[in-house]
Amino acid sequence: MLVVDGQGLPLAAQLASAQVAESRLALPTLDQVRVAQPRGRPKQRPGWLVADRGYDSRPLRQRGMRVCIPAKRRPAEWRPRRGRPIVADPGRYRQRWIIERTFAWLGNYRRLLGRWERLLVVYHGFFTVAFLLLCLNRLLK
Repeated sequence: MLVVDGQGLPLAAQLASAQVAESRLALPTLDQVRVAQPRGRPKQRPGWLVADRGYDSRPLRQRGMRVCIPAKRRPAEWRPRRGRPIVADPGRYRQRWIIERTFAWLGNYRRLLGRWERLLVVYHGFFTVAFLLLCLNRLLK
């Protein structure tokens, strides 16, 4: 799970084994984000959370933040019959290319493409080095 800012720079990441669903990693990853403000406490809640259908879950929608997540495609008998339908704003959803670009940047580090390390700590170390190189590259431009 990866959280980036509007420019595609990573803010927080949560790595786990392959058996954990990414929607379960979303809330702990969002709790790691703290953006410094000129005055007062650091900001913890994003202005908008843009994610794909895999993150459509009730806990994430009830977190108290504005989300742009398309609803999962479910059979007609599973859909709720009452209430307003959840519709993602197409204009905001187009901003997902930013996170996809960040994943492409991480794809430049071949060691991260296929996870060859057995230990999560070792993989996390390579992931952190890739983050640092991304941020350093962005600052030097």
